[in-house]
Amino acid sequence: MNSSKPMINVALPKGRLGEKVYDLFETAGYPCEGIKEDSRKLIFENPQAGIRYFWVKPSDVAIYVERGAADIGVAGKDILLEYQPDIYELLDLNMGKCRMAVAGPKNFRDNTGRTLRVATKFSNIALDYYTSRCREIDIIKLQGSIEIAPILGLSDVIVDIVETGTTLYENNLEVLETIVPISARLISNKVSFKFKNREIESLVKKIRKNIKE
Repeated sequence: MNSSKPMINVALPKGRLGEKVYDLFETAGYPCEGIKEDSRKLIFENPQAGIRYFWVKPSDVAIYVERGAADIGVAGKDILLEYQPDIYELLDLNMGKCRMAVAGPKNFRDNTGRTLRVATKFSNIALDYYTSRCREIDIIKLQGSIEIAPILGLSDVIVDIVETGTTLYENNLEVLETIVPISARLISNKVSFKFKNREIESLVKKIRKNIKE
């Protein structure tokens, strides 16, 4: 028998972060049977709890939420800054913590007399950062191992996510400047937030109580 309770559709990022996020939802009272089983199934629902989860690529979560396929979802702050989706940011989940940083060879000194070559996957973040500093840059958009770019002379520096800094250290690179701290954020579709406000606000309140500082 179906519940009359409105279903909240949740886009979860695949991977370790998504599993941690689901645990947070489960603890808050939104469990879903079978979601932790090893299978190729992508959509899971619990009508009694009024929740439906589906797994998507982390970089796609904001798209699903912005376009209304999901009411809410969890995306990294890096994705939100880079693509600037038209969504509401509801909560900092205090998970997946890292930082967006400028990194380069040890003892690097910026020669402001010429254009700075910046290799990155995050061209908008890099452009915004250096524009705010009135620094002219040449963005080299890469998708693979960004760290190799300054080593081979393709770029002067890189703009990338840094967690432990181990990869940088092992390649004789170091963090030169931190741009912004990054963590997972709970986001909402704007229309869903209006029409499912009571359900979403209730969920947010329960989630907030279980966020670890």
